[in-house]
Amino acid sequence: MKFPYPTGSAFPMFLAPMAGVSEPPFRRICRRMGADVVLTEFLNSEGIRRRIGRVLEGCEFDEVERPIGIQIYGSDVDAMAEAAALVTEHYRPDFVDINFGCPVKKVVSRNGGSGCLRDLDLVQRIIRACVAATHLPVTVKTRSGWNEEMRDPVEIALRMQDAGAKAFTLHARTRSQMFSGSANWDEIARVVEALEIPVIGNGDIQVAADVVRMRDHTGCAGVMVGRGSFGQPWLFREARALLDGHPAPAPATASERFAVALEHARLALELQEDSRRTMVEFRKHFGWYTKGLHGATGLRQQLFQVERLADAERIFADYLARESAVAAA
Repeated sequence: MKFPYPTGSAFPMFLAPMAGVSEPPFRRICRRMGADVVLTEFLNSEGIRRRIGRVLEGCEFDEVERPIGIQIYGSDVDAMAEAAALVTEHYRPDFVDINFGCPVKKVVSRNGGSGCLRDLDLVQRIIRACVAATHLPVTVKTRSGWNEEMRDPVEIALRMQDAGAKAFTLHARTRSQMFSGSANWDEIARVVEALEIPVIGNGDIQVAADVVRMRDHTGCAGVMVGRGSFGQPWLFREARALLDGHPAPAPATASERFAVALEHARLALELQEDSRRTMVEFRKHFGWYTKGLHGATGLRQQLFQVERLADAERIFADYLARESAVAAA
């Protein structure tokens, strides 16, 4: 099935919209590493409608990030339609995505994200209103249901397709599961069989081989990578090699990890201003980039104290020197 926007690949890989992670610096890194499509962090439709500055900043992107979708959420039909129209006019993404999957309490408490799954009539009204408000393709990302009693991903998918969604992403967990347990890939396969629009599989992609496994297991048209990309954007590069029938590239060395981490940090400082606050917020990324390395716990303890890029550069250089000395001994 063909996507309603350019993807650059017969089987595209998507970077998931994740608050505090899917910001412009990381999107650019992931695009360079092989992600075919990226999405913004999910953005509050009321904030867009009211032109709140920090929300509108989340809509901004550079041409090098295309193809890109701006993801919006909310439960007010008029606000969602107005937000879809505004991002179309002022930011011109390749598509507008609607979040019906976020399980976070502060979002759900206002009936946003996966909270909407308790009222599928409302879901359909929101999609129809957004479709009417923009000439861009409107896509959706959702979960398998609100809870086990309301778990019916095929019915959810069909109703969203009927309302005008042009592509459908399923994170195969319910809202009540949050991120616990396992994603049910069989549900993705059933949705693929039921829909005429492209289905993107999401959930439990931790390593490159999982991308191939999900494709083969479900028959999905593409895969969306979320938490599995934390600290390892090269997952996209490795997965592309496997999808194309080539051996996976060698795992990233500590030196290569640090180089990407520092490139990511420099982009953050360039795009989000060179400040102590930017570096403090970036500490989580440094922690992810060091996962699995020898002595990672002590390394993270040092990195979680950095306030300047130079601090991180020194810590990485010292680590590599120590590891080299140990290897040579």
